[in-house]
Amino acid sequence: MRTQVGIVGAGPAGLFLSLLLQRAGIESVVLEMHARQYVEERVRAGVLEQGTVDLMHELGVGERLKRQGLQHGGIELRFDGRGHHIDFRELTGGKCVTIYAQHEVIIDLIAARLAADRPIIFAAEEVGVHHLQSASPTIHFRANGVAEQLQCDFIAGCDGFHGVCRTSIPDGELKIYDRDYPFGWLGILAQAPPSSRELIYAHHDRGFALLSMRSPEISRLYLQCEPDEDIGLWSDERIWQELHRRLATKDGWQLTEGPIMQKGVTGMRSFVTEPMQFGKMFLAGDAAHIVPPTGAKGLNLAVADVRVLARALDEFYETGRTEALNRYSEICLRRVWKVQRFSWWMTSLLHRFTNDNPFDKRRQIAELDYVTSSRAASQTLAENYVGLPMD
Repeated sequence: MRTQVGIVGAGPAGLFLSLLLQRAGIESVVLEMHARQYVEERVRAGVLEQGTVDLMHELGVGERLKRQGLQHGGIELRFDGRGHHIDFRELTGGKCVTIYAQHEVIIDLIAARLAADRPIIFAAEEVGVHHLQSASPTIHFRANGVAEQLQCDFIAGCDGFHGVCRTSIPDGELKIYDRDYPFGWLGILAQAPPSSRELIYAHHDRGFALLSMRSPEISRLYLQCEPDEDIGLWSDERIWQELHRRLATKDGWQLTEGPIMQKGVTGMRSFVTEPMQFGKMFLAGDAAHIVPPTGAKGLNLAVADVRVLARALDEFYETGRTEALNRYSEICLRRVWKVQRFSWWMTSLLHRFTNDNPFDKRRQIAELDYVTSSRAASQTLAENYVGLPMD
C-alpha cells in the first residue's frame, strides 16, 4: 500500500487533517486502532471555538452542527454567591463558542470521509511507525488478521497521548514539559434541562464546580475532587448535594436535578512535547500536548495544529518547498504555549489548592473581582476563550 500522507488516529486531529488534505487534492489513509462504534460513541467535551465552527462549515460538515449546536455568547463566573456575566460577542466583535459534543463532531467527519470514498482502516492492530528519517516512512499494522505495510511521503501522528507515534521517536530527541495538578474533576451526565443558558464557572471554598450542557435536555456538570477519588463513594444524592452547595447564589437561583446517566473522575495535567516533529513524522493534537479542561481547548488546539500542517503539506506538493514543514513545530508551539498559559490561568483562578492559605484565597477573589469589573481583563478572557486567530 502507498499514499502521500499516512494518518495514525481517527480522532479530531486525524479526521480534520484528512478532510483538509482531501480538499487540497492530497491523498491520505487514516488508521484507527479502535472500532468505528467506539470512536463515534466515546464521550468527550464539546466546546467549539469560533474558528473550529467556521472550519466545519468550510469543509461542508456543519449541517448537523448548525441544527443541533448551542451557541453561547458568554459565560458566567460565579463567586461569593454572585454571578458575573462575560459577554463574548460584545467583547470580541461578535464571536461566540458552540456546544456540540466531540463524538458528534467525529460522526460528522467520518461520514464525510467515507462519503468521498476515502479510506479509514478501523480496528488496526499492532500499529507501528518506522523509517521516520527516510524518504519513505512506513506504517506497519494488521487489518483483519493480515500484516500490512503503508508507505508514505509523510506520517501524521494523531493518535493521542497514549498512542504509538510519539513514543516511537528515539530517546533524547524530544523535550517534555508537564505538570500534574493536585485535583481532578468528578463529571456527570444528567438527564436534566440545563439550569443556565450558558456555562457557569463557580469558585467556592469547597472547591470548583462547572455547569455545562450537551443539549436542551442533557446537562454536563463537574466537581473538583481528589485526582484518585473513588467514584464508588459518590452516590447520586451526594453529588447533587455538593453541586447545590458550590453553585448556590444569594438570589435563590435553583439547580435542576435529573437522573445521572454517567459519572467518572478525570485527572488534570498540562503536557507539551518539543519539537512536534521528527524526520517525516508530525505530531498533532493530544499526541503532542494536553491541556487541563478548564479552558475547553483540547479539541480546538488539535484543529489549529492540523490547519498548520495541511497548509505546509499543500505548499510542499504545490511547489516542492519545505520551509513551512520545517517550521511546523515553531508555528504550532507559539499557539500551544499561549493556550497552555490560558488553561493554567483559568485553572489556578478557580480551583481550591490543597496548600491554600488565607492570603491565596483573598488573592483569588481579588483577581475574580478584577476580571469581572475591568473591561480589559474581561476582554482578555473572552478573546482567549472564543479562540485566538488561526493565522
